Amino acid sequence: MISITSTELNYLVFRYLHESGFTHSAFAFGYEAGIDKSKNDDSVVPPGALVTFIQKGIQYLELEANLSGSDADMDEDFSFLQPLDLITKGPSELHNIVKARKENLRQHKFESNKIINDLSQDDPRREETEKERKEKENEHTLEKIRLEKDKEPPKPEYKEIQHTDQNHTEKPEDKITVENLENRAQGGAEPMEISQSPMSSPDDTPCGYVKLLKGHTSEVFACAWNPSAPLLASGSGDSTARIWKIADGACDSSVQNEPVNVVVLQHFKESTNEKSKDVTTLDWNGDGTLLATGSYDGQARIWSRDGELNCTLNKHRGPIFSLKWNKKGDYLLSGSVDKTAIVWNIKTVEWKQLFEFHTGPTLDVDWRNNVSFATCSTDKMIHVCKIGENRPIKTFSGHQDEVNAIKWDPSGSLLASCSDDHTAKIWSLKQDNFLHDLKEHVKGIYTIRWSPTGPGTNSPNQQLVLASASFDSTIKLWDVELGNVLYSLNGHRCRK
Repeated sequence: MISITSTELNYLVFRYLHESGFTHSAFAFGYEAGIDKSKNDDSVVPPGALVTFIQKGIQYLELEANLSGSDADMDEDFSFLQPLDLITKGPSELHNIVKARKENLRQHKFESNKIINDLSQDDPRREETEKERKEKENEHTLEKIRLEKDKEPPKPEYKEIQHTDQNHTEKPEDKITVENLENRAQGGAEPMEISQSPMSSPDDTPCGYVKLLKGHTSEVFACAWNPSAPLLASGSGDSTARIWKIADGACDSSVQNEPVNVVVLQHFKESTNEKSKDVTTLDWNGDGTLLATGSYDGQARIWSRDGELNCTLNKHRGPIFSLKWNKKGDYLLSGSVDKTAIVWNIKTVEWKQLFEFHTGPTLDVDWRNNVSFATCSTDKMIHVCKIGENRPIKTFSGHQDEVNAIKWDPSGSLLASCSDDHTAKIWSLKQDNFLHDLKEHVKGIYTIRWSPTGPGTNSPNQQLVLASASFDSTIKLWDVELGNVLYSLNGHRCRK
């Protein structure tokens, strides 16, 4: 008899979490279950394997139970059961459940028919009277709808920004609505509809706007532009990072057919030369000469932009979720599922300080300046730390679920955080509680970014704005002074 081992089942659960978008849960489960030590081949196991396996099991239980012994009646019998019944009950129990529910249904139909017959016999005109009553109710409802429509204000007119391409025929799906929520609340300008032009539809996008980079053989988790050269770094589940050289100019047909100049950075375990699974995060230093990558094997690696491995940093005991260079470029900060954050001295290629304050996996890290930084975790906490200090200089609590990401504003005075509790929050070192609690999203928020405006930027007189992206398929732009939504960008569509 064929059986499945606990290791194989753990791998199927890991794949299910990964494919369903539960990235943090997948990493945590994979680390604790030792998925990186398993011999399973990712290319052999198809997507949705766990769901398929469970469905096949339910089908087998149906055949095993074969409740009525008649093929003609089997579908009807199983309509009385729920999937949980098939998983938790034996064949004899299933037979009894179906028998009892059939009897209840038969009794209910008998009683209903008896009541109807009794009513008809008591008053032959009742059926006609009931029909007249329903007609009057329908007329009343229609009249109410007409009155409500008369009271409704006229529909707002939308401003459209037309694309200059005269040959493009615009489709309704090529538009997204950008809704100014603050103005709407104050009775001001109505939502503005923006034409997305050909670029909004993958099928209609001209080649000149897009360059497709092919090479990775698994999911791409992260990418980052080099700050000083036309290079793009990407990290993937195929155990590689890649540095792509992006040619200048439009991507015409001749350029599309040319081979892409790419350097492949292979991630192997030093002792066994085995693949180290996912490259989970990466970051360029300030002058673009070095690329840091973090991997599922818990190692951070420093590469030249030509793809040469300069050094490997070993200290973490679990997958690295985030790593960042400080502005000066002498320290690298990493956060791991092992609940720690580590500052690395790049000149000595050694760890300078270990920060062990969280009680759950460290999900994100971000420098405030060259010596202080913030960390966040699944433990719902945010710690602000400083090199040389043995305790956090500030701790923020207020989120009700995992804190997925944090980001300091350009001036280093405000810290933004986002969570699975559907909120983003803005914090200041000057107070313990949050400055603003941003609550417009209806699902978990995965990432946040500050605009390159306001104090500390080249545009100090322009408004500072925070962007948040959520699993509810929307991006929201926030006024950080008032804590209000400026715009909600609703063009993305969930493909699940």
